[in-house]
Amino acid sequence: MALAAGQAVFLAAAAAYLCYRSLPAFFVLLAPAALYPLHVRRVRKARRTQQLEQQFKEAIKLMSAALSAGYSAENAVLSCRKELEMMYGRGGMMTEEFAYMAGQLEMNRSVEALLLDFADRSGLEEAQNFARIFALAKRSGGKLVPVIRRTVQVMEDRIQVKEEIRTLTASRRFEQKIMNGMPVLIVLYIDATSPGFFDGMYTTMAGRAVMTGCLAVYLLSCWLSGKILDIRIS
Repeated sequence: MALAAGQAVFLAAAAAYLCYRSLPAFFVLLAPAALYPLHVRRVRKARRTQQLEQQFKEAIKLMSAALSAGYSAENAVLSCRKELEMMYGRGGMMTEEFAYMAGQLEMNRSVEALLLDFADRSGLEEAQNFARIFALAKRSGGKLVPVIRRTVQVMEDRIQVKEEIRTLTASRRFEQKIMNGMPVLIVLYIDATSPGFFDGMYTTMAGRAVMTGCLAVYLLSCWLSGKILDIRIS
């Protein structure tokens, strides 16, 4: 998070220069800028969740194949661990998770309990649904393979819809970044080509109030544009 903290300081400095040309304003703006690392953390968490969702889908596909081949649920977990290690390496998120499950199986924990535990820790809706369905099917003596196949199909459909939405909005996201930077570039251009044009904004109380309002509107517009493009599948 050191990089995010550095970016927050840079943003505070840029806002202080563009809107106030004041060193005290920089120190005042450091307080709201401290929220920026939290935003970066949320973005990274969302990306990690997306990767975990994709790897989990592949994991239960491997489980389905192992169960179809006649493996028990416990042996299917051990088989999946090896396959996942080949796909994602030892450091893969689901590789580490299935390695943990393999160790817990040696301590006589059930597969359904381990899946429920993973679902609670990961927060994945698909994992929670799958773990509950798996536990119910195993306790009731139902056929696990059709249940897992159906779950995989539903997950693939959801993930495909999400990927299509991301593809369709990719150009809009790029345009959003450009539009977010345009006001800054316009101010810098006018300041460079017409020195002193904004002096009244930096030296009078009315000007500083106007610049504060402009900064608030700008930040609000950036936030709203991000929310508009943040399309979620429930």
